[in-house]
Amino acid sequence: MKLKPLAACAALVAALAACGSDATTTPAAGGEGGKVGIDHPRADSDFWNSYIKYVPEMAGELGVELMPATNSQNDVAKLVNNVQALIGQGAKAIVMAPQDTGAIASTLQNLENKNIPVVTVDTRPDKGKVYMVVRADNRAYGTKSCEFLGERLGGKGKVVQLMGALSSINGRDRAEAFGECMKTKFPGITVFDEPTEWEGSKAASMLQTRLEQHPDVKGVYMHAGGVHLAPTLQVLKQKGLLLPPDDPKHVVVISNDGIPQEFEAIRKGEIDATISQPADLYAKYALYYAKAALEGKTFQPGATDHDSTIIELPNGLEDQLPAPLVTKDNVEDQTLWGNQVK
Repeated sequence: MKLKPLAACAALVAALAACGSDATTTPAAGGEGGKVGIDHPRADSDFWNSYIKYVPEMAGELGVELMPATNSQNDVAKLVNNVQALIGQGAKAIVMAPQDTGAIASTLQNLENKNIPVVTVDTRPDKGKVYMVVRADNRAYGTKSCEFLGERLGGKGKVVQLMGALSSINGRDRAEAFGECMKTKFPGITVFDEPTEWEGSKAASMLQTRLEQHPDVKGVYMHAGGVHLAPTLQVLKQKGLLLPPDDPKHVVVISNDGIPQEFEAIRKGEIDATISQPADLYAKYALYYAKAALEGKTFQPGATDHDSTIIELPNGLEDQLPAPLVTKDNVEDQTLWGNQVK
């Protein structure tokens, strides 16, 4: 895939603070610059593969001295080893996306002891200091998905929630918000929760079993289109349920990610909606904050000038980037990153 360059903030390279929320420079925080080490979380997801392709493009735009990336392949032990290797090779800041957000605390403590700032992407560590988390509001994913399904189904019926890993803050946030919303706003809908561990094969098996037990299922919520889309479409097709939206047997499907494949499925009427998780902005602002950390800049909670909000965490800050709902009504919007992938 070739990714079209995004319009960069005019002052990103010359003055990094121009794209942030009230950035200030603290001499004690560093300011000498240096190499940025980055670990990618996996290469078996269309979403993460898109993110990976954006990283070198954004590094060039921002003037980041980026080291050759490692990939921990959804294995926290490999992530720990990769981080140690990056440190040994001279990394002065680390960008990572830990998929098990509870098991990374000791590594974060080690990095803090070495005065190496950490930016995490997409996931927020449960414990351990981070300079910045670059993420969207994942609870909003669950709530938006619930409201879309609930309204489309008229508040009645059965839905399957294909969850990610509950060891991940993202899986927990999406699942909890979806469940709370359903209980509060749509008590007439029965939800079957299926923890897939972000694995497509598990999603296929669980969905197939639920459809055999409950052939009247009318909705599916996929936590991650990058791994759940293809198996879900395959199962629905096998069951004779991959039907146009105006067919009475159509199963309403909403996803999270915003990959091009989801957009194409929306155009075909195979799924109904997705929430566009900004792979391009994840890459851009992960490197932006890594460079800011090396330049000794600090940030405060509040609105940014890139349409996001920085919030305060017990262990750092989080820049919550926008993640819009995409349906047939706006799927052709060329500002969505999923329409910029060639």
